[in-house]
Amino acid sequence: MANGTAPLRVRGNRIVDGEENDVVLRGFGLGGWMNMENFITGYPANEEAQREAVRAVLGEEKYRLFFDRFLEHFFTEGDARFISSLGLNLLRLPVNYRHFEDDMRPFEMKEDGFRHLDRVIDLCAQQGIYTIIDLHALPGYQNQHWHSDNPTHKALLWRHRHFQDRTVNIWEHIAEHYGAHPWVAGYNPINEPADPSEQLIMPFYRRLYEAIRAVDPTHIIFLEGNRYSVDFHMFGEPWDNVVYTNHDYALPGFVDGGPYPGVSRDEYVDRDILEKTFLQRSEYMLEHDVPIWVGEFGPVYPPDDPDSHAMRRELLRDQLEIYARHGVNWAIWTYKDIGLQGVQYAGLDSPWVERIRPIMEKKARLGVDAWGGTDAKIRHVMGPLEDLFAEEYPDYEPFPFGAEREIELLVRNILLAEPMLSEYAELFRGMDEDEIDTMMRSFSFENCVRRDELASILSEHAAQSDATPG
Repeated sequence: MANGTAPLRVRGNRIVDGEENDVVLRGFGLGGWMNMENFITGYPANEEAQREAVRAVLGEEKYRLFFDRFLEHFFTEGDARFISSLGLNLLRLPVNYRHFEDDMRPFEMKEDGFRHLDRVIDLCAQQGIYTIIDLHALPGYQNQHWHSDNPTHKALLWRHRHFQDRTVNIWEHIAEHYGAHPWVAGYNPINEPADPSEQLIMPFYRRLYEAIRAVDPTHIIFLEGNRYSVDFHMFGEPWDNVVYTNHDYALPGFVDGGPYPGVSRDEYVDRDILEKTFLQRSEYMLEHDVPIWVGEFGPVYPPDDPDSHAMRRELLRDQLEIYARHGVNWAIWTYKDIGLQGVQYAGLDSPWVERIRPIMEKKARLGVDAWGGTDAKIRHVMGPLEDLFAEEYPDYEPFPFGAEREIELLVRNILLAEPMLSEYAELFRGMDEDEIDTMMRSFSFENCVRRDELASILSEHAAQSDATPG
């Protein structure tokens, strides 16, 4: 084992292995797997709502098979070998708390929740790939959006001690389970926290830090900034063996991002602006001379706009070059999906995509996916609403992203998405076990389509010599 038998640790502004060798973590986030997201696999609304709709149509036994086969085929040995072949050494593993705990049975851990997580961590370890366990959806929801499996627009984690207690309990069990595993790089306790008060995040981080350390004193803890991992102004002095992590999405990389370089969402963005934005988001880490991990970044590649893909790859190259010069650890979002962003994706002719095509088309028409959709075909609905709010509530700026994004969330991502769930689930009615398994094999490594140019870019930058951090 290249790193000896000890987990990674922080040494000043570096991450080192058990033999004190410098390690720069570069790899992927495995979005859409143990925490599902609508644009990644194609369902509408949030994961819990999807699961309820599928259970109602398939019944309990086939429902369990449906999601178990998905988890099994989405990441296998072939995927781990491929990531290693690119020269990458990291896989961030987003997980949903529901794998470990039931809302109706709080504080009772489901040991079965570790089954697929153990499998993938061990597959990665066999290929020399570190893993970071990322709690992407917390009890009560740590942010206001679908990717925390939130069916509302309120982050209730920050309002209720009950949800915080449950989160601490989950992390104590995770830390106990992986405390001796040297290829687990560490724990990412809260993905994209969004505490509107800005007063609660640090006390809760302190509580989580101390609870994890009481069980596992050795693994690195990866802490994200507030307001979706970009704001560190409430952070004090760095804590021992902690890596601080931001998310560094660039405006031209969004589905409606505009040209690069050029004007994107009323802001001009070029390579210099990319670096300026990265440095602003990394100010806390640079000021305190600690490691930087960009836990998420990366453009999308809209299937209906192939002419923009070369521009988006250029954006990615510029970001990776900036990270290399600053000695940054990173995990690009995301590894696998149905064609928007992943380096691997289920093809248009795959059994999964063929079956859900009617929903994909309706979702695109109504713009219900926040990440992969636009409201271009429903501007006759959205435009008057935005105008009404501008007229009646000119000073309305709700946390975290203002009035227009709040209207988008409530109307497109919730109101128009939820009624589609029953239509989605009906697509699976009457399927037998073999049909379900065949459908889920659409996500297996050998059946996926690869973005070769994207893979080449990542491989090229994985091989770059590391800069001195700081």
